[in-house]
This record gives sequence, structure tokens and C-alpha cells, in this order.
Amino acid sequence: MTVLSILIGTVLVPAAVIILTAAGERLLARARPVVARRIRPWFWLAPVIIGVGVVLVYPAIATLVLSFRSADSSAWTGLDNYLWALGSDVLPLFVNNAIWIIALPLGIVIVATIMAVMIDRVRYELVARTLLVLPTAISLTAAGISWRLLYTWAPEGRTQLGAFNAALQAIGLSPVPWTSRPPTDAPWLNTLALVVVGVWAGLGVAVLILSAAVKAVPAEYLEAARLDGAGEFRVFFLIVLPVIWPSMLTVITTQVIAAIKVFDIVYVMTNGNAGTDVVANEMFGQLFHFPNDIGHASSLAVLLLVLALPVVWFNVRAARREMNA
Repeated sequence: MTVLSILIGTVLVPAAVIILTAAGERLLARARPVVARRIRPWFWLAPVIIGVGVVLVYPAIATLVLSFRSADSSAWTGLDNYLWALGSDVLPLFVNNAIWIIALPLGIVIVATIMAVMIDRVRYELVARTLLVLPTAISLTAAGISWRLLYTWAPEGRTQLGAFNAALQAIGLSPVPWTSRPPTDAPWLNTLALVVVGVWAGLGVAVLILSAAVKAVPAEYLEAARLDGAGEFRVFFLIVLPVIWPSMLTVITTQVIAAIKVFDIVYVMTNGNAGTDVVANEMFGQLFHFPNDIGHASSLAVLLLVLALPVVWFNVRAARREMNA
């Protein structure tokens, strides 16, 4: 099945598009110029529209319909699935998602801004930027596995295999259960430990975006401010920050969307245990773990989409405003 899917995606679909395009251009060549001019844009857009419909629109509509049906989709259940999704059992998951939504964008934009400003002042800027982008070359799953090993914890008195706890043990400090604190010991810290992994994994692209923005700051503005006696902090907050703010906003909004649908890191590192579960992980569990509940999973998927839509709308508006500026 996997080989067939790869064959369809890499060979058959592109071949079909090429054949359709070539045949269409032959037909358009025989049509009147006015008709061909009007039809040609829609003809070229047709494969994209069909692809978006098949890959995005149809699954979204199907998921919305399934969210109103029973576990095996055999009967209508009204709003029961949404009442469950918004009930006390699932509420802690939304709280964890809220922690991700706040901490992940803030962590990435703050650290990336500091690094972008610092990189702009070093001689070996290309090397430094390359080293920062390297973590983004691996998948979030691989990042989660790597950090799970770094976070590995054993009770005090035993040999610590995790790098962080081994370092603490070497200097005489007690090991820390980074992602497995008990419910009585601030379990939200477990979620923050996972957020750190997300910040690390998303830092490279953010640094690239903000480095480009920092370089766009007019040099004459910086020189004039320094000649007037402004310190580096005043220069940053009064000159650099207003210029790079649109880029910072782009980083923030994209990371908010990533935080809303976060799944890989949580699934690989804790699978939602120790109070770290999130909505996407619960949706996966409802859909693929026994007993399978398509209705519950679909309602969670719809709620994630609803949460992401305002951010997407804001991004589109910001992009249009920037294009029209």
C-alpha cells in the first residue's frame, strides 16, 4: 500500500496533470483568442482547485459531519460529542494547549530575537546561523526522542542515564523528573519541559526570519541614534523593534498555530502521561486506540480547526496589508 501511494503521488498524479495540461492547451489553441484568454487561467487553476478540494475541503466537511455521529458513525448524536469535548474530562487538555499557545510563541520569539541581534554583530554570521538552523533539519519525532533521552530520570542514588540529571548528580544535586512530576508537584512544569523541546526545534526558522528583519533596519537610523547618545537598549526598543515587529508577528502567529495542533513531541516523549496530554494527542487516541470513537475524535478535530481559524484569518489580513503597503 505504501509503495502504491508513493507511485501515485510521485508518478501518476504529475503525469495526469501534464497530460491534462497539454491536451487543454491544444483545445485552447483552436478556440477564439477572447475565449481562450478567459478560460486559460481557470484551466491552469483547475488541478490545484481539484487537489485542494480532495485533500482539504472534502476531509474537513467529512470530519464536521462525523463529529455529529456516534462512535462507529452509524447514528446521529447531535451535540453529544461536543458536550463531551467541552466537559470536565477534556478541559485539562485545553489548559495544556493554552500553556503551549502562550509559552511556545513567546519562548521562540524572545530567544530568536536575542540570537538574531547577536548574530548580526559577529564576524562568523553564516556559521552561527547554520548551527542554529541544524536542529530544524530533523523531524519533531526525532527531536522528541533525543530530548526524552536527555530528560531521562532515575530515583536518587541510582546512576543517572539522562544527560541533564547526570550533570546534576555530578555536582551533588538531586535529579529532577523533568517530564514525570507527580500531580501533587506542579504537573504543569512537565508541560513546560515539553515546550522547551518545541522552542529548541522551532528556533532555527525563527532566527532566519528575524535575522533578515534585523538586517533590514536602516543603518543610518542606528548610527544617528548612537551619535545622539542612545544606549544599545534604547536603540533596540526605539528603532530596531518597530522595524522587525511585523516579522516577529509572523513568527508568533505561525507558532501559535503549531501550539494549537501540537502532537509529535507529546506523543513521543510522554504520550500524554503525567498531566501533559493535549487535544491532538487525545484525538489520536480516540480515533486509533480501542475503543475507537470516530465521533469524539472528529469533534476534537473540529474544535482544533475553530481555534486555528482566527489566527489564520489574522495572518491573511496582515499579509494583505503588507502587500498593499
